[in-house]
Amino acid sequence: MTKIEAIVRPGKLEDVKDALNNAGIHGMTVSQVIGCGHQKGRKEVYRGTEYSINLLPKIKVEVIVQDSKVDGCVKVICDAARSGEIGDGKIFIYPVTNAIRIRTGDQGDLAI
Repeated sequence: MTKIEAIVRPGKLEDVKDALNNAGIHGMTVSQVIGCGHQKGRKEVYRGTEYSINLLPKIKVEVIVQDSKVDGCVKVICDAARSGEIGDGKIFIYPVTNAIRIRTGDQGDLAI
């Protein structure tokens, strides 16, 4: 099993959710996060004083998939989240040693 963690623009969440559902990936965790990368934030003026806002709002989508579905899942997320501009986000991939469904006790691929 593999965990895929995608940091995407807030406006792309619905596109990513729909694309994952269409690809047969239904379980996901979604969190609102803030961070910075190459986008480096922006400057805003409030009451005549300029402020640097370097932590921007993003959405983190986490899914656990079978190892055989990793490449397809990553492609689906990339296609749905890509705008072609700086700040589209990043995808991180982690190995998962086990998963357990609390209700039934199912483990491994049966739990996801």
